[in-house]
Amino acid sequence: MADFVLIPGMCHGGWCFDPLTERLRQHGHRVHALTLSGIGERADLLTSTVNLDTHIQDVVDVLMAEEIEDAVLVGHSYGGMVVSGVADRVPERVDSLVYLDALVPEDGDSCWSLVPDEREWYLDVGESGYAVPSMPFFDPRATAHPLASLLQRIRLTGDAGRFRRRDYVYATLWDGESPFTPTYRRLREDPSWTVHELESRHNLMRDAPDDLLKILLRSLEEPARPAGRP
Repeated sequence: MADFVLIPGMCHGGWCFDPLTERLRQHGHRVHALTLSGIGERADLLTSTVNLDTHIQDVVDVLMAEEIEDAVLVGHSYGGMVVSGVADRVPERVDSLVYLDALVPEDGDSCWSLVPDEREWYLDVGESGYAVPSMPFFDPRATAHPLASLLQRIRLTGDAGRFRRRDYVYATLWDGESPFTPTYRRLREDPSWTVHELESRHNLMRDAPDDLLKILLRSLEEPARPAGRP
């Protein structure tokens, strides 16, 4: 039995993993699908001070409270920033990392620096000055996202290659160039990563849950292998 800790992308809550969560539980695994501070059903916590550190601490608190010592951290999109921060902060509680069409930051990176094409959206904060609105095509349950979490630079001090394995799942169906293509190309050349391509749009959990399930279950059974190899 594995402990999967699922971390959503911008504006989304743990409910975005519902199609995947049920499948993992049917296979006997524990699943913790989280909603980060200031978002979704936790929107009442949204303030100008909710930042990336807040979201990293959200996940660390769950690992501690649930006494999880071998977490499989799974992050979608923005959730990749949080996955990286949690793994760096409490590596002794992490078994492996899975990034779902997500950002994979290095020390000093931020969403602002990694995805410059989305800056106009980030700054469309309305009257509050700190709440980035959800996009019209998002799930109707999506809510505003704390701006500070997108601007804050991540601080990473440890060796990211210390974990049993790291997987990256790349969605190939984007309208135009995917903002994650540079990350995908970089990781394919890194032998410490296992890279997967899925013919899916960005919301992999909704559009390709069965394929994702296979990847997650295989990651538990197999040792890591060089990126891009069968």
